[in-house]
Amino acid sequence: MSNRTSIKAAQFNESVIRQMSQMARKYEAINLAQGFPDFPCPEELKQAASDAIFNDINQYAVTWGDPEFRRAIAEKESAYLGVPIDADANVTVTCGATEAMAATMLATINPGDEVIVFEPYYENYGPDAVIAGAVPRYVTLHPPEWHFDEAELAAAFNEKTRAIIINTPHNPTGKVFSREELEIIAKYCQKWNVLAFTDEIYEHILYDHHQHVGMASIPGMENLTVTINGLSKTYSVTGWRVGIVIAPEDITQAVRKMHDFLTVGAAAPLQRAGITAMRLPQSYYAELAHTYKEKRDVMISILDEAGIKYFRPQGAYYVFSDISDFGYKTDVEFTHFLMKDIGVAVVPGSSFFSRPELGRKFVRFCFSKKPETLHAARLRLQKLKDTVRLGR
Repeated sequence: MSNRTSIKAAQFNESVIRQMSQMARKYEAINLAQGFPDFPCPEELKQAASDAIFNDINQYAVTWGDPEFRRAIAEKESAYLGVPIDADANVTVTCGATEAMAATMLATINPGDEVIVFEPYYENYGPDAVIAGAVPRYVTLHPPEWHFDEAELAAAFNEKTRAIIINTPHNPTGKVFSREELEIIAKYCQKWNVLAFTDEIYEHILYDHHQHVGMASIPGMENLTVTINGLSKTYSVTGWRVGIVIAPEDITQAVRKMHDFLTVGAAAPLQRAGITAMRLPQSYYAELAHTYKEKRDVMISILDEAGIKYFRPQGAYYVFSDISDFGYKTDVEFTHFLMKDIGVAVVPGSSFFSRPELGRKFVRFCFSKKPETLHAARLRLQKLKDTVRLGR
């Protein structure tokens, strides 16, 4: 470690997911690693963003979010989650859900506080905890259903616990937490007065009759839940970087202060376009889920043909796969082989665990891609069995 850099910076590395995208470009591999759609966002949003720019919405918005956009968020999420949300008291707009989670942690966590994280987990949560000075406590999600053991969860709570992070639908496994599971978590949050930070950015991407339940809707959790969301996934605008924090009023005020000095504000014309996103008809969300179900089914059929085991996702747009049958010592070795020899980029499973050895038999495939992209991946992955049989 350089004596000119911080102890915090030495505690984590750059994003493995983003590294995989860089390597995919280098090796001209099909990118099924990073979670972004390679197809256009809705035409209405393009037009709304363009209109905002040409209508001179190009200067700073209100730091914590365009008032009309916050009102639209409150209306849409109040109806969807079934909880009352006040645009002025409860809603903050950030530069992506990534900043939303970081600002929330900085606003609520003191150095030495413990934060419970379900494992495997989206890779940002670990660095977020480090930046906030928190100590992560990991609770295992057990395959194949990715359930947690209540005794293990209960043991993770103590007088130092400040928060628990819940991601539903879940990245990387595709698990959707049930109401019963959330009620169990809520019981311990209320017992220990612990906050729930819920990353719900895949809330509308659901399969096989699974339903999204917001933790804020669980009785007793109204004032203990901070809901993290954003435009990226539901509206296919990952590059817009417009995030959302919905929180009790006292936490909202603290989040806004952190957000102000982290980024000042999200892009004004894109917030204005976000109003259009929030007011899309219910048919949009039904079509979104249908489209992604088709993509999911294509992706798992590709994995079936390639002989790759997987866990059938209930939501989000990833397939978490078990590559132990291929004989590689680590997930990283397999990932590099797949990228260089087969021409498909995926994310090594170890990036989703606190200890690399826990993820050595897993990789994550992303299927938020055009049919042509998935077809090209199918053709390349068909080479997998032959390559392995011939001894690589």
